[in-house]
Amino acid sequence: MKISGARNEPFSTIRRRALAQAGAQVAAAAAPVDTAAFLGLTDQDLTPAVQAAVQTLLGEIDDLRGEVGRLKAKLTETEGLADRDALTPLLNRRAFLREVGRIRTFAQRYGAPASLVYFDLDGFKAVNDRYGHAAGDAALQAVAERLLAHVRESDIVGRMGGDEFAVILVQADQAIAEAKAAALANAVEREPIAFGDWTAPLHISYGVREISLDLEPEALVAQADAAMYAAKRQRGVG
Repeated sequence: MKISGARNEPFSTIRRRALAQAGAQVAAAAAPVDTAAFLGLTDQDLTPAVQAAVQTLLGEIDDLRGEVGRLKAKLTETEGLADRDALTPLLNRRAFLREVGRIRTFAQRYGAPASLVYFDLDGFKAVNDRYGHAAGDAALQAVAERLLAHVRESDIVGRMGGDEFAVILVQADQAIAEAKAAALANAVEREPIAFGDWTAPLHISYGVREISLDLEPEALVAQADAAMYAAKRQRGVG
């Protein structure tokens, strides 16, 4: 069926062309200002039948735009969940390593220092064995909350797995990071954790490694981890 006055084209052809153009408009996040110009129609083309068809088409375009928006929001949400640790509000290991790479690139470009601090809870297995895994989870959540509460918004905190955590301190060389790491450890240990009708102290060890350009993120984290275990051995804790 052809619609009179519409360039002798079937409405299905106009519809396909308009939807294709609409997809480009949606991608650019800009709605057309002039409907007739958008569809390539003149005033003579806009008969009542064509106008009705155009209104239907524009409704479909709005639905398409809304669906694209919902899909983009869902994708953003899914990506955010994929970066988050399952137990705490921190980044997981994969996302944290990505951030190490990003900060390393920033440091290379602008000459801005940054450092890694690697934390490990002392005697965490005993908490799980004595009080159960729910208590262990409460201890891990308490550490995450205390670390987040005592870093700047520009700093980045992640859970590396088990009872191990890491922090990226921006604008911090080795000496500054050592001082900040000690302050963070003190903030974690300052108060015992409470779970049900019991309380238990928290003890934490840490190692510091300034981010350098000659090592990849995994190697930088491994060196901070090694520094943490060296500190544990020196203190005689496991």
